[in-house]
Amino acid sequence: MEFELWYLIVVPVLFVAGWWFRGLDQRQREKEHEPATYYKGINLLLNDQPDKAIDAFIEVVRLDPETIELHHALGNLFSRRGEFDRAVRIHNHLLNREDLPEHERSLALFELGNDYLKAGIYDRAEDSFQRLLKEPEYHLDALRALLKIYCTEKEWEKAIDVANTLEKQAGENHQVEMGHFHCELAALAMRAKQYDQAREALQKALQVDRHSVRALIMLGNLAMLNNDPQTALLHWSKVETVSPDYLPLVMVPMAQAYEASGQHEQAMNLVHRALEDHSSVETLSIALDLIVKSEGEQAAQKFLKEELVRHPTLWTYEKLAELRLKDHPQDSELQLLISLLKPYVSRPGRYRCSHCGFKAKGFQWLCPGCSSWGSYSPKREEES
Repeated sequence: MEFELWYLIVVPVLFVAGWWFRGLDQRQREKEHEPATYYKGINLLLNDQPDKAIDAFIEVVRLDPETIELHHALGNLFSRRGEFDRAVRIHNHLLNREDLPEHERSLALFELGNDYLKAGIYDRAEDSFQRLLKEPEYHLDALRALLKIYCTEKEWEKAIDVANTLEKQAGENHQVEMGHFHCELAALAMRAKQYDQAREALQKALQVDRHSVRALIMLGNLAMLNNDPQTALLHWSKVETVSPDYLPLVMVPMAQAYEASGQHEQAMNLVHRALEDHSSVETLSIALDLIVKSEGEQAAQKFLKEELVRHPTLWTYEKLAELRLKDHPQDSELQLLISLLKPYVSRPGRYRCSHCGFKAKGFQWLCPGCSSWGSYSPKREEES
C-alpha cells in the first residue's frame, strides 16, 4: 500500500478534534449536571438534612468554581454548623478572587468577620469590621459588631467611643450600656485603689444615665472605703428613689452604715420598711441580727412569728425553730424538724435574666448568657 503524505497531517488533526469534542461533551454534561445537583442541595436543606446538602453544594462548587452565591451559601451553612474553620476558608477564597465585584467583596468580608467573631478570634474579627467601616452599606453593622467585641474583650474606653458614634450616626440609645461601661472602669480603678479616678468614672456614668443604680451603689461603696458612712448613706438612699426594686441590694450595707454611725433606730426603720415593700432572705437576715443584738432572742422570735403571718417561707420557719431549740435543747422533734428543713433552706434561690432566662448564683449586672445589661432582677427567683 502506497503511503500518502497527507496522512501525517490528517491523523493528528482528527485526534486533536476528537479529544476536544470529548472535552466539550464532558463540560456540557457537567453543566447539565450542575443545576440538578444545586436543586438537590436546596431540597435537602429544606428537608432539614444539612449534611447531605453541604455535600451537594460542594459538588456544585467543584463543577463551577465561579459560583459566588453558592460560596456564600456554603460558608453560611458551615458557620451555622459551628465549622468556623471551613467557613473562614470559603470566605477567604472569595476575598482572594481578583475578579470579585466590590459589593460581593464587602459581603464576603462581613461574613468573614462574623465567622471570626463566632469562633472567638476577636483580633481578626475586629480587623475585618474595622476595614468595613469605610463601606457605607456595612458601616453601622460593623460598628455594632465592634461594640460587641469590645464588651467581650472588656475594652471599655473603645466601647464607649463606639456607643457614642452609634448614638450620633444611627440614632440609637446606648445610655444604659455606657453607664455600665463607666462603672466597669470605676471598678478597675477601685481595685487599683485609684479612688479619685473611680469617683470621676462614676460621675460620668450618672451623666450619661442619671438612673444608674449601679453607679449610686458604687459611690456608696467608695465612700465606705474612705470611712465616710454618712456620704455612703446619702448615695444609697437615692437608690430607693431612683429604682425601689434595687433596695435589697443595699439593705445590708445601709443597715451596717447606720449601726456604724450609732443610728440604730434609723437602721431598724429602714429594715422594717424594706420588709414591708421588698421582703427577701437578705433583708430578713439583717433584721434578725439587729433585733437579736439590740432586743434579745425573745423579741426576735416575736418578729419571726409576725413575719410568718405576712410572708411565710421555709427560711423564716427554720430560723424560728432554731431560736426555740435554744429554749428547749432536749426537744428531739424540734431537732428533727430543723434537720429536715436545713437542706432546703441552705440552697439559696437563683437570680434570673429577664431576657434569656439564664440563672446565676450571684447578682449580675451583665448577663453571661445573652450579654444584656441590667436584665437581672435584684430578687432571687424563689422570692419573686
